[in-house]
Amino acid sequence: MQNNSNSSRLWQKLKPAIAILGGLIILIWLTELADGLIFNGSLDQYGIRPRTVSGLYGILWAPFLHGGMGHVMANTMPILILGSLIFLSRGIKDFLLAFIIILLISGLGTWLIGQNGSVHIGASGLVFGFFGFLLMMAWYDRRVLNVAVAALVIFFYGSIIWGIIPRGNGISWQSHFFGLIGGGLAAYWLVHRRQPQETPEIEEDGILRITENDLW
Repeated sequence: MQNNSNSSRLWQKLKPAIAILGGLIILIWLTELADGLIFNGSLDQYGIRPRTVSGLYGILWAPFLHGGMGHVMANTMPILILGSLIFLSRGIKDFLLAFIIILLISGLGTWLIGQNGSVHIGASGLVFGFFGFLLMMAWYDRRVLNVAVAALVIFFYGSIIWGIIPRGNGISWQSHFFGLIGGGLAAYWLVHRRQPQETPEIEEDGILRITENDLW
C-alpha cells in the first residue's frame, strides 16, 4: 500500500510536468518544422536583436526559434530532464516563477550586451537557467533532496558550464551566461521569500526583552 501511495504522489507531480514541458517541447519542434518547411528559415529574424526596440519581442520568441533540427534536438532532452527535476523538487508554482525569471533575465541580458547586428535564437538560455537554478537551490536551501538533485545535475550536465565562455563561433554565450544568472537569482528569491520572519528575542528566563520604545 505504501508503494502504491508513493507512486500515486509521484504521478501527481509528474502530470503537470509532462503537460507543461511536453507542450513547450512540442511548440519548439512545430515552430522549427514550420520555419524550415514553410517559411524557409525566415522566422529566425524574430529572435533577440540587441539594443533595438523590435528586438525586445525576441525575448519571448527566441526560445522557440532554432538554427535547425540539430539545434532543437540538442536542447530538447536537457529541458525535459532539468525541468522535470525542478517540478519534482519544487512543484509547479516554483517552476513557473523560475521559468519567467530565467526567460526575462536571459533575454534582457542578451539584448543589452549582444553584438550589434546579431540575432540570438534558441532555448539554451532556459537550459542554463534550469541548470543554475538547481545548483543554487542546493546552496541556498541545503536540504538533502536539493543537494542530491544538484549532485546529479553536476554529474550529467556539469560540462555545459563552458558554454558561458565567449568563443566567437556563432554560439550565444550571452544567453547562456544570463540564463545561468537568472536561474541563480530565481533560486535566491524563491528561497528567501519563504523564510520565516524573525521572532522576538527571548531572555534566558523566558521573558520577552521589551525596550522603552516598545511601550509607545
